[in-house]
Amino acid sequence: MKNYTIYIVGEARTTMDNAITKMFGTFYIGFEVSLISGEIIDVDCNATLRLTKDFLYRIFINKNIEKDEDNLKKEIASRYFGSSEKAVIMAYHDALQKYKRLKKEV
Repeated sequence: MKNYTIYIVGEARTTMDNAITKMFGTFYIGFEVSLISGEIIDVDCNATLRLTKDFLYRIFINKNIEKDEDNLKKEIASRYFGSSEKAVIMAYHDALQKYKRLKKEV
């Protein structure tokens, strides 16, 4: 059970004029997370630009999805200035809530 990971997806709406909304309808962030430690093993999202995906990857990778909540939200707010900033935070929060529910069930 040492490498027991789960896959969770957080979702959020973006503004109507956002390219993500036009292409996908909703913004999604997928996380592979250790259910034991909470470490984020991998992350991806449906952003339209590769650089956005890479930038968010570097923010989230190897962080703790639960223990680093405040720091992650602050880092996004202080470093990410794309039009989907609020959606990124909301999608992360949605994934975090799913993680907390799953953790209680195990």
